[in-house]
Amino acid sequence: MFLYKAIVFLPLIGAIIAGLFGRAIGAKASEYVTSGLMIIAAILSWVVFFNVGMGHLEGGPIKVEVLRWIQSGGIDVSWSLRVDTLTSVMLIVVNTVSTLVHVYSIGYMHTDPHRPRFFAYLSLFTFAMLMLVTSDNLAQMFFGWEGVGLASYLLIGFWFKKPSATAAAMKAFIVNRVGDFGFVLGIAGVFVLFGSINLDTIFANASNFAPHEGGEAGEAILNLFGMQLDKAHALTGICLLLFMGAMGKSAQFLLHTWLPDAMEGPTPVSALIHAATMVTAGVFLVARMSPLFELSHDALTVVTVIGAITAFFAATVGLVQNDIKRVIAYSTCSQLGYMFVALGVGAYGAAIFHLFTHAFFKALLFLCAGSVIHAVDGEQDMRYMGGLRPHIKVTFWMMIIGTLAITGVGIPFTPIGFAGFFSKDVIIEATYASHSPVAGFAFSLLVIAALFTSFYSWRLIFMTFFGKPRASHEVMHHVHESPQVMLVPLYILAIGAIVAGFLFEGRFYGEEYAEFWKGALFTGAENELVEEFHHVPALVALSPFISMVLGFVIAWYMYIRSPQTPRILAQQHRVLYQFLLNKWYFDELYDFLFVRTARALGRFLWKKGDVGVIDTYGPNGVAARVVAVTDRVVRLQTGYLYHYAFAMLIGIAALVTWMMLGSSF
Repeated sequence: MFLYKAIVFLPLIGAIIAGLFGRAIGAKASEYVTSGLMIIAAILSWVVFFNVGMGHLEGGPIKVEVLRWIQSGGIDVSWSLRVDTLTSVMLIVVNTVSTLVHVYSIGYMHTDPHRPRFFAYLSLFTFAMLMLVTSDNLAQMFFGWEGVGLASYLLIGFWFKKPSATAAAMKAFIVNRVGDFGFVLGIAGVFVLFGSINLDTIFANASNFAPHEGGEAGEAILNLFGMQLDKAHALTGICLLLFMGAMGKSAQFLLHTWLPDAMEGPTPVSALIHAATMVTAGVFLVARMSPLFELSHDALTVVTVIGAITAFFAATVGLVQNDIKRVIAYSTCSQLGYMFVALGVGAYGAAIFHLFTHAFFKALLFLCAGSVIHAVDGEQDMRYMGGLRPHIKVTFWMMIIGTLAITGVGIPFTPIGFAGFFSKDVIIEATYASHSPVAGFAFSLLVIAALFTSFYSWRLIFMTFFGKPRASHEVMHHVHESPQVMLVPLYILAIGAIVAGFLFEGRFYGEEYAEFWKGALFTGAENELVEEFHHVPALVALSPFISMVLGFVIAWYMYIRSPQTPRILAQQHRVLYQFLLNKWYFDELYDFLFVRTARALGRFLWKKGDVGVIDTYGPNGVAARVVAVTDRVVRLQTGYLYHYAFAMLIGIAALVTWMMLGSSF
């Protein structure tokens, strides 16, 4: 049992040491302590994965009670660690990527004077995510959920003297509060419906509340809030509220605007947030609560639609972005859409499989981007790069591997391919094979998104590494490869991007599915996608491959064969180009609807309320009157002796007069 506690609490110990004693022990010691503890936690996580996921765990999940936490009324909650196959997968994803980010940061942040604080934040972020994925109840999950939100605020705004960084941190924090509000309501609804927030109790009784066919989502929410608990519809309402929380954390359509702006943080932070931790929390939540979602067809339909729109929307925006990190950020948003589509059609194993492979190649791409930025003195605009391939060959080849993985390069109908070839393709095939009422809609958007993904991924490669150098002569003169402390993590992630797909496909979503998951993911009796996706038409199975090739060819033509074409197209279709470049104008729309409206309301209440009422008649007004009277009284004290003598004479005269008049009555 100590093994599981060590995995979770070693990052916390590192955060405490670096955060409280970083100045005393120095930056180097802080780096080595936090990174060393993370390496131990990562190794132990792989041990757990092979023991639990790859082993023969019997008797359900392992429970490790840390302490008794909440005992109030009907709530009895322990702080316990829940370890099953789903947990073990998340442990290796979180701790492996976090460890490599820690090591990479030793080189990337070597000139920053605040390194102890940075490494303390990284470890704190990791601890919060570990608390989330090992939770045995919804209160503990929410604790980790909010901890991740706090740590992301600290990391995105790490360079707090940079206005854009502090604004991005605040944006991420506020947008996530919108989703978290739904999550809190969902937890409250679970407690009302089940009388408990412990996962075992919820899962054991979920089948008693299965909704009837045709239940309306809107009616479900009304029933929930009105406390007219038609139990069938209430379950759908609860699932939608939980999904609202997932939308915020995983940056799904409408609550996605914080994710690209999170690029204002240091590049290692981008890799940690986008690859393995914060953005995968929503996917984990829906997968963990699969016993509820699997019983609500309406909720799953909503998840599918939102996921498909997100995959398509983010891919369209990524087509024209010029910041190297923002291109990869929108790629993350799009890939998360794939995962939610898989969840929505009931392919829970496929969703977690893509989460697993995505962690390797997306962390690789972000850290390679950091290596590029490091090489060109902080430049992030790809329009001012080009021709870097001969100067940073290792970074180039590592980024090629990441690109081959995310675009899904492989040989159809064979077990030969990069990680994304297996995990992304299985989602597309499962979506087509599903019985979801929106399967055709989702399948079409995913195939189009696959084409766009291939295009913008190769566009990034061609603009950054090929062609003539577009940076200044001085910058090109200083271009250099990153140190080994930054390159070693790339080698490890590249191995994962190459082999993770074909090594684990059969277990995550194949012939060994049931034996591997051991009930950690729930699928209903009518859910036969694990078998049905093998029998889709050949053209469906080939569609991701065709999209990948087509995207590559178009990118090659536009940025290698005819590099003037993008400029001509942008001029000919200026409205569309600006629409995509400005991210469908969501930031401007939200600024108009919410930011300006809130600011105008605040100013109105300040003028009419604070100034007009409170400052006149309230505590501020009384205080102002006292000050005014005091100012006038103070004027009586002139400092002249004859003035004081005259005042005394007046006082004596008034006293004598009062005594005389008083005695006459």
